[in-house]
Amino acid sequence: MTLHETLPADTHDEKAIERPSVYVYDAPVRIWHWGNAVSILTLALTGYLIGSPLISVSGEASANYLMGRIRFIHFAAAQTLTVLLILRVYWVFVGNVHARQIFYVPIWSGRFWKEWSHEVRRYMFMTRQTKKYAGHNPLARFTMFLLFTLPLFFMVITGFALESEGAGRDSWEYVLFDWVFSIWPNSQDIHTNHHLGMWGIVIFVIVHIYVAVREDIMSRQGIISSMISGERFFKDMED
Repeated sequence: MTLHETLPADTHDEKAIERPSVYVYDAPVRIWHWGNAVSILTLALTGYLIGSPLISVSGEASANYLMGRIRFIHFAAAQTLTVLLILRVYWVFVGNVHARQIFYVPIWSGRFWKEWSHEVRRYMFMTRQTKKYAGHNPLARFTMFLLFTLPLFFMVITGFALESEGAGRDSWEYVLFDWVFSIWPNSQDIHTNHHLGMWGIVIFVIVHIYVAVREDIMSRQGIISSMISGERFFKDMED
């Protein structure tokens, strides 16, 4: 059984592999993916409650620390996500070629844009031809970079900038992220952009899940299982 694996656009190469599956995602990439999922879900839920607090509870304020706990969970999840992101950036340099795909887009490659346009047509049901990629297809790679990777860095930066307000001028958050206030002097603008960024990532996650399930069915590739086992299975061969 021969699998024609289309390699990432930056290699400009194709080769035949005599096996029904390809090992794509290293264990650190898979751990980052699921750790990210839990962190983002926690951040979205607690962030929404921070932006739209619960109604007041009865009794003395000293006996109720609900919003304080919600903020603590939010900050803990943010720090977890940040550590995972730093480790993920490290893995870009030491992992396999697929570990780099969502961190840059080869906009200089004509082949990339040709395959990108093909994927756009396929998602719009204008063609039935399915090309098989070991990693992300060009459209997925472009979308992940533009609508997930960059917004993720934006959320980390603006989040720690907001935290520095409460941590004070002597905090490491203030030392590293005070420059954000030179872009938006009014911290409410940072709050608003951070809140909008949350909704942007939530929408992306919803679309991401839909597309992953759709691709698993329509392209007959083990898209979802590959983020568990690391291997991409191909149920039939490329036409």
